[in-house]
Amino acid sequence: MAHIKVGKPDVAPDATAHVKGVEQGNRPGAYEHQAGHHRDGTADARRSTGIRPKRHDPILPVMPNLPPG
Repeated sequence: MAHIKVGKPDVAPDATAHVKGVEQGNRPGAYEHQAGHHRDGTADARRSTGIRPKRHDPILPVMPNLPPG
């Protein structure tokens, strides 16, 4: 087996995985500030695509909104 040279590790092997002060991205209300997410839990095409999102929205208001992806 060949000897592989490696550098000094960036993090100690016994370091904790959680860093205090970093908030979770999936907490309630985290998506309200992002484009395409609405307060009532619905979403539109801006959530999934940034390229011509209006082309992916429904044609009529009575139609369901099924964003791509």
